[in-house]
Amino acid sequence: MTFPKNFVWGTAAASYQIEGAAREDGKGPSVWDMLCRKPGAILNGDTGDVATDHYHRYAEDVAILKRFGVQAYRLSVSWPRVLPAGVGQKNEKGLAFYDRLVDALLEAGITPWVTLFHWDFPLELYYRGGWLNRDSAEWFAEYATLVTERLSDRVKHWMTLNEPQVYINGGHLEGRHAPGDQLAMHEVLRAGHNTLRAHGRGVQAIRAAAKQPCRIGYAPASHPKVPASDSPADLEAARRAFFATNQKNVATMSWWLEPVFNGKYPEDGWAFFGADVPHVAQGDLEVIKQPVDFFGINIYSADIVRATPGGGFEKVPFGVGYPRTAFDWPIVPEAMSTTARFCYDRYKLPIVVTENGISCRDTIAADGKVHDTQRIDFTRRYLRELERAIDGGVPIEGYFHWSFIDNFEWAEGYKQRFGLVYCDYPTGKRTPKDSAAWYAEVIRTNGAALHG
Repeated sequence: MTFPKNFVWGTAAASYQIEGAAREDGKGPSVWDMLCRKPGAILNGDTGDVATDHYHRYAEDVAILKRFGVQAYRLSVSWPRVLPAGVGQKNEKGLAFYDRLVDALLEAGITPWVTLFHWDFPLELYYRGGWLNRDSAEWFAEYATLVTERLSDRVKHWMTLNEPQVYINGGHLEGRHAPGDQLAMHEVLRAGHNTLRAHGRGVQAIRAAAKQPCRIGYAPASHPKVPASDSPADLEAARRAFFATNQKNVATMSWWLEPVFNGKYPEDGWAFFGADVPHVAQGDLEVIKQPVDFFGINIYSADIVRATPGGGFEKVPFGVGYPRTAFDWPIVPEAMSTTARFCYDRYKLPIVVTENGISCRDTIAADGKVHDTQRIDFTRRYLRELERAIDGGVPIEGYFHWSFIDNFEWAEGYKQRFGLVYCDYPTGKRTPKDSAAWYAEVIRTNGAALHG
């Protein structure tokens, strides 16, 4: 049982969650800057104004990554930092920040993997209709072209969108996330269609502007389903449940995967949403279905599913005292192996786990350290399941732990700590947790330490 020789061990973070400098050096406002001003929208009234101050402390952060032997770092670019109005006039100071960050990573021997959109949509474009506007796909293509032209002489690994299910569902249907809207289902599905079109136009823009050969992926969230038993019936029930579109929201898989990888919306979803389905103009699906090089997937928790008579499926309740994270998410390590298997079996693309991690109630102990044994145990269990998928023939190219450092956890503010590095928010002081040293050993041994 071994990870491949060229397996990529990384960690990840996102612009709005760590950068801070929300109104510095010409950055424009994002929808998250707006939502953070809405009373009651964010726990404790927290904002991303300062976050972990990565904008000013990136050199220190890169040095920490280097110290622990991290091979790759998944970062996202803030769209309104480089295009304050979303389109038009570029912000040279914002672009220069990403130049410095990428150069620092490369100098440290760390490969940058760049995500173009991790939720900080430009506020000026939201005022023009946001994702409801068909032009949003072209706005995104303009932005993708700018960033690719600037960074692709040094960046070879790209992702278009992070978790479109979450920012469309949470931000446009439920209103929990930015921009905080609660739209009708037909509007939600229209916004989703335009964001899928933006993915396709983004892939086209990266390929057209790239200054060297590059690899492009897509990083949807996953809503894993694991079988309640080893029986073939339960396994197939879990597979059907994973790809089913059967609820009045867009927190689903196939709605976001079939158009990208197969050039069509899923038949069950199209029938289920009925009159609410989006208008699909001629050529839209061809734009959405652009060839990509890897399937990025974010994996955290899961539902447990069993077969029912007649080929159906149902969720199995979690038992009393079932293990959970500080975020109250059930801990289901098998989510790694089943999700990777289901996605590869259907789409035949190499898998990259672009996020996986756990929120814990981390504190600095009396000895000045952070002893996050739960994070170590969680990550060990999930990585062993990832290894099981590799041993079963699934081509998995890399793993990015979420996250590098504690950060702004969206509507939860600073309550949830996901980092390998502890951040004391009032001072910005960084304290690597026990998990950082543990993960360094996993990286050094290419996974062998998981069995030590």
